[in-house]
This record gives sequence, C-alpha cells and structure tokens, in this order.
Amino acid sequence: MSVFLASESDPIAHIVDKGVLGFSLFDQPVMLSMITLIGCAIVLYLLMHKAAKSIATGPVAMGNRRFIPIGSFAALVEVVIVYLRNEMLIPVMGERLTKRYLSFLLSMFFFILALNVVGLIPFVDIQDAIYGLMGKKFDIAEHETSAIFGGAATASISVTGGLALVSFIVIQFQGFRELGVKGWLEHLCGGHELVHGSIFLWLVVPIIFVVEFFGLFVKPAALAIRLFANMVAGHTLLITLTMFGAMAIKAGLGTFAVGGITIVSGIGAILITFLEVFVAVLQAFIFMFLTAVFISLMAHEEEEGHSEHGTDDGHAASVTTAAH
Repeated sequence: MSVFLASESDPIAHIVDKGVLGFSLFDQPVMLSMITLIGCAIVLYLLMHKAAKSIATGPVAMGNRRFIPIGSFAALVEVVIVYLRNEMLIPVMGERLTKRYLSFLLSMFFFILALNVVGLIPFVDIQDAIYGLMGKKFDIAEHETSAIFGGAATASISVTGGLALVSFIVIQFQGFRELGVKGWLEHLCGGHELVHGSIFLWLVVPIIFVVEFFGLFVKPAALAIRLFANMVAGHTLLITLTMFGAMAIKAGLGTFAVGGITIVSGIGAILITFLEVFVAVLQAFIFMFLTAVFISLMAHEEEEGHSEHGTDDGHAASVTTAAH
C-alpha cells in the first residue's frame, strides 16, 4: 500500500520504465512500456474502428440523418479530425500532401495522445494496491515491477525516440520520393537556386550542407526530447505533490498538520492533473504538427503556393464532400 500512497522518497522511481516480473523475450526483460504500447495500439484500433463505422454515411432512406455520426465519441473524433485536417494540416502541407499523409499523421496524434492519457491514470499503483489487498508478495528488484499494464510510456526516451525514428523515416521517404536523390542533395545545399546560382555563393554551400545534414537528425531528436521532457516533468510534479501526505506522516507531524498538508497537496494534485491533460493533448498535437511541417519542407517549392490557398480549398472540398 505504500507504493499506492506514493510514499517512496524518490518520485522518479514511479516514472522509470521497468521490466515486467516474469516476462522475458530472448533472455531480455519485457519492459512495461512495451506492453502498454501494444495494449494502447489494440484499444485505439478498436475504438477508432467503431468510430469510423459510426461516422460512415448511412443509406439514403435515412435522409439528412445519415450525415450525423452515431454516438458522442464518434462525433468528437470527427470534429477533431476535420479541424486538424482543414485548419492545421492543409494550410501547412497543401491538399496533395495532406491527403497522402493524413492517415499517418492522425494515427500518430491519437496514438501519442492515448499513451499520454494512460500515463496519467495510476494503473501501476492500482495493481500494486490490489496485490497488497490480496496478500500477494513478490520478490521484486528495483528494475522490475509486478504490474502488467500502465505507466508513463511517453516518459521513456526509448519510446519517444522510436516515435521520432518513425517520423524521421517518413520525412526522408517524402524527400526522396518528391525530390529524388539529386533534389534531396540540393535541398541540403540550400536549394536549386543557390547551387546553380553565382559561383560566389558556393562558398556558403558547405556551411549550409553541414547545418542541414545535422538538422536531419536534430529535428526528430527534438521531437523525442520535447515529448519525453514534458511527460517526465509533469509526472514528477504530480507524484511529488501526492507524496507530501506520506512524508508528513513519516516526519511524525500531528494529525491536523498531516490532514492539512494532505488536503492542500491533494487539491494541488487535482489542479495539476487538469493541466497534465491539457499538456497530453498539446504534446500529441505538437509532435504531429511538427512532423507535418518537416514533411512539407521536403516538397517541391511550388507546393508552398498551394499551401497559401489550402485553407479555402480545404473548406470548399469538405463542404462539397458533405453535400454529396
């Protein structure tokens, strides 16, 4: 029960990814984040599949009602998708690239959001509390946990690094597909105009190439570190607040002092939780949006002209689609 009350002296111990007790693969421990990733992916697929069926247009006999999603969850998903597509992605990427990468970007957004939200729910502490009430005792090392699901997966740099690696592959795939090898190299050297421009401009080409080459890796690395740092900071603050009551008990304070500290810290933890929910959504959006920006940078320059008018065209396309 001490774990459930977060009475440990080190709040980081609740965040660090641990191996699941009794699970191993190729003589390597199965990390809790791995099971959480798979579990969230399965649940998210089932929820989105159900939402897609509820959003799908019904038979003509239903009249205008066939355009209305069935259920509040499906309606929420549709609103989020339409907003992200029309107001965020099309103005940045243009309709052509948005249509090509919309499924990937939305999958990344909802998947990261699901991982962030699961990290806010104390599944690990609840499982430890249940095991304690059942009288189960485990010989657990510091790097192990008896929980089989939960934890802050996005507070693990290996998880955020893996997500960033996927973004990196898609970004470079877009670059080679859109520009070709020659165009990709010219992009790293500052663009076609600079490479084929005045001979005096060639002096800056090596500098630009070095900056752009390292930028290929810095951009996805920044995505991974930003998501990782925000999740670790938020969870550490939340866990620290919940520790104050147990720390007051250990310090031998009076009943009124312990009660007062517990109430104040509990209220603070609730307020921080609301802030963490906002951060969870925001970080999922930032990861997706910056990935979209990096993909659009690998498009032909004329795509920028389409992006400037993408919002109006996107609205017209969505209205036309809905009308039909």
